[in-house]
Amino acid sequence: MNSIKKIYCRTFQTAFKIALPFLPYRKPKIVGSVKALPEIIRKKKCDTVLIITDAGIRSLGLTRRLEKALTQDGIPYFIYDKTVANPTTANVEEAVEQYLSNGCNAIIGFGGGSSMDCAKAVGARIAKPNQSLAKMKGILKVHKKLPLLIAIPTTAGTGSETTLAAVITDADTRHKYAINDFPLIPRIAVLDPKVTLSLPPFITATTGMDALTHAVEAYIGNSTTHGTRTDALMAVKLIFDNLDTVYRDGSNVEARKNMLKASFYAGCAFTKSYVGYVHAVAHSLGGAYNVPHGLANAVLLPFVLKAYGETIHKKLHRLAIEAGIADKDTPHDEAARKFIDAVQDMKKRFQIGDTIPEIQEEDIPKLAHYADKEANPLYPVPVLMNAKELEQFYYALMSDASL
Repeated sequence: MNSIKKIYCRTFQTAFKIALPFLPYRKPKIVGSVKALPEIIRKKKCDTVLIITDAGIRSLGLTRRLEKALTQDGIPYFIYDKTVANPTTANVEEAVEQYLSNGCNAIIGFGGGSSMDCAKAVGARIAKPNQSLAKMKGILKVHKKLPLLIAIPTTAGTGSETTLAAVITDADTRHKYAINDFPLIPRIAVLDPKVTLSLPPFITATTGMDALTHAVEAYIGNSTTHGTRTDALMAVKLIFDNLDTVYRDGSNVEARKNMLKASFYAGCAFTKSYVGYVHAVAHSLGGAYNVPHGLANAVLLPFVLKAYGETIHKKLHRLAIEAGIADKDTPHDEAARKFIDAVQDMKKRFQIGDTIPEIQEEDIPKLAHYADKEANPLYPVPVLMNAKELEQFYYALMSDASL
């Protein structure tokens, strides 16, 4: 990256960090069961709910406990279940139509990050009916209060129940972009381990590594606070202590609960401190090829950490201590290597490869351009890279070269 662009990026990031204490961040209210929602909905003076989910979640019967709770309390509800893995503008508009035609006044995002992102985008379109999602792309362009928004994560990974971001894919161009504003933070987050029990092992693993990526990228970035560092460290410890357990035994309620907490804390960390190039590259792959976001992050994480080099060794040392694979007397470079190796070993245990076979070489310049545009100047990464430098990660994911 040239010097002028570097100065611009770092100045932008410094200004944002200085502004952090004055921005209206908030954490959602946490409840532990879907059974608590009817009383909350009534207290908020809402009476008709749109549940936004996907066909897979619904076919597994995961929404039944919620539906039963609403029915028993006499709260009418409607379900939009066509959300796809990387939610599109078409999904959002269909759900908006269902919300309006049925006179809804509350939204529940039920599922993984895709359903919650779709729910947030629907809320934004309800709040600003005369503005397209494309016009809300970027930061602080919603600035209107959304209808009551409740998030029920069925995966312990995205952290979307805590964040101010909704990631949407343009249905026509397949360009994936983020909408970031404080009204998108859900009012209520339901961390109910029972809705995660039937999650298959591979999705449990990739979404868990998604949460790990959030925590790591937030921690190694240049815009951390005491609070975000604490949240990130807690998330890393919980993930290293519990992810293998839930991968082997998905019915372990306590480990599932701990993973939901990890995802929540990681979400709180990156909401304020942002992420980095792992996410920027992963988003471009999701937009172009529908690669699941958690999988893309899991595959990419060790590649990007290695590329940052010694600039993050001290911070990775701290993460390695929290993960239980190093102590304070371990040299920084050795601890950093141990942490990256531990992530790579985790991938092997979970049968996550090192390649994304969908990548087409002719697409790489365009994909790198999208990643550059998303990350710079917003993401306070340890080492700045332009689009040309980001191309290395796409080429690495095409090859079978080991880390």
